[in-house]
Amino acid sequence: MSNEATRVNKKDKQDALVPRLRFPEFWDGDAWKSPQLAELYRFKRTNTLSRDKLNYEGGTVKNIHYGDIHTKFQARFRVSDEYVPYVNPDVPVDSFNDNAFCEEGDIVLADASEDLNDVGKAIEIVSLDGQQVVAGTHTILATRHGVEPVVGFGGYLFQSAVVRAGIQKQAQGAKVYGISANRISTIPVPLPPTASEQQKIADCLGSLDDLISAEGRKLAALRDHKKGLMQQLFPREGETRPRLRFPGFRDAGAWVKQPFEALYAFKPNNTYSRDKLNYDEGSVKNIHYGDIHTRFGTHFHVSEEEVPYVIAEVLPEEPHPEAFCKPGDVIFADASEDLADVGKCIEIIEVGDELVLSGSHTILARPRTSSIAVGFAGYLFKSRCLREGIEREAQGTKVMQISPKRLAKVDVLFPPDENEQQRIADCLSALDATITSQVEKLDALRTHKRGLMQQLFPSPEDVEA
Repeated sequence: MSNEATRVNKKDKQDALVPRLRFPEFWDGDAWKSPQLAELYRFKRTNTLSRDKLNYEGGTVKNIHYGDIHTKFQARFRVSDEYVPYVNPDVPVDSFNDNAFCEEGDIVLADASEDLNDVGKAIEIVSLDGQQVVAGTHTILATRHGVEPVVGFGGYLFQSAVVRAGIQKQAQGAKVYGISANRISTIPVPLPPTASEQQKIADCLGSLDDLISAEGRKLAALRDHKKGLMQQLFPREGETRPRLRFPGFRDAGAWVKQPFEALYAFKPNNTYSRDKLNYDEGSVKNIHYGDIHTRFGTHFHVSEEEVPYVIAEVLPEEPHPEAFCKPGDVIFADASEDLADVGKCIEIIEVGDELVLSGSHTILARPRTSSIAVGFAGYLFKSRCLREGIEREAQGTKVMQISPKRLAKVDVLFPPDENEQQRIADCLSALDATITSQVEKLDALRTHKRGLMQQLFPSPEDVEA
C-alpha cells in the first residue's frame, strides 16, 4: 500500500489526541478533534415499512432495511453495487417528504440487535447514482450539518473502536439491545483536523476494502464452481449416472444403489453438553454437533481441528471401544432448525493417536464393508441426491431431526469402482484446498484491516483521557 502511515510517538505529542499511526504529511499536524455526534450530524426521518411492503422487481424509491445492514451491505454503500429492495408501488411516494430521502455522506445505523457487538452497525451513503433512497424500519438516519466528515470517511469512523464503544455503552435491553438517536447524540467522535487527512485515511481503508471485496468475490465464485461440479459429478435424483464422468469411467455402467443400513452400522455416541467440555486438557476429545454445523469441513483431521476435551470428572473409566472414531466413519448432526442442515455430516479421515468420541445430537456411522472409499463418503453424503433422501426422512416442525432408524432407510447411490470414487474425491479435495486457501487469505486481509483501524484511529482510552 503506497504512502504508508508513520508511527506517532505520543509522548512527543504531550498526550494530544492522535492515532498511533499517521501519514507522513500529517506528522506535525494539529491534534484530532473529539466533538459529540450531534455536533457533526442531525437526525432525519425514517419509516416503518415491513418486508411485505418491499419488492425487488421495481419502483421509484429504494428502501434500506436494517436486516440488510446487518447481513449484506458494505460499510461504504453505493446503491448501484448493492441489492436494495424497492418500496411497493401501492405505498404513496408523497408519503416521504424531502427530509426523508438519503443524501451522500449520510450514515444509516441499525438501531437493534440481539448481539451487543452488532447494535448500531452502520453504513455510509457514498453514492446514490441519482436514485431516491429512504431509510427503513429499525434504522437511524444521520445527515451531516456541513461538509465534515468528508464523504467516504464516515463509514470507517462509525467502525472505529471509539464510536463503537460509545454506541454499545448507550445500548439498552436484555435479549434485544437497542439504541436511539437521542442516546447516541452525545458520544464522542474522533475526527482528523483536516479534510485532507480524513480523505487520506478513507482512501487507504477504501483500497483495502476493495481488495477484500475482490477476494470475497473469488471465494464466492469458487464455492459456486464446487456446487455446480457436485451437481455434475453425482447423479440427480431418479437417475443412476452422473452428467459428468472422468476419462476412463465414461463407458462404465450405472452406479449401485443400496440402503444406508447395508453399508453402515451405527455406533454409540454420548450426551455431553458444552459445559462438560473444555479446550485446556483431557484424554478424550468430543465432536459436538454444533461444530459440525458451524466449524468443521467435509473431511475431519483431528490434528487440524480445534476439538474440545471431555472433562475428566464426567468421563467413564472405560468408554465403549466401539464409540471411538475411526477413519472412514461418518458423523451426522441429527437436528437443525433448517431442513437444509439436518443430517449435515463430516467424514473422519485421520485421528492419529487421539481418542475421539461422537457427541450429543450426533449419529456415528461406521462402514460395514469397503464399498465406500475413505475420502469419498464426505462428498457423497453432501450430494444433492443423498441430501434429498435425508431431508425426506427428517421429522419435526420448529426443529427438524433425523434418527438412525430413519437414516438407515435412505438409499445410497455410489460408483461400484473404488477408483472412480477416489478420482471424484481427489478432484473435490483439490478444490476444497483452493477454497480453504482463499478463506485464509480473506481472513488475513480482514485481520490486517482490523489492526490498521486500531492504529489509524485513536483508542477509546485516548478519547476518555
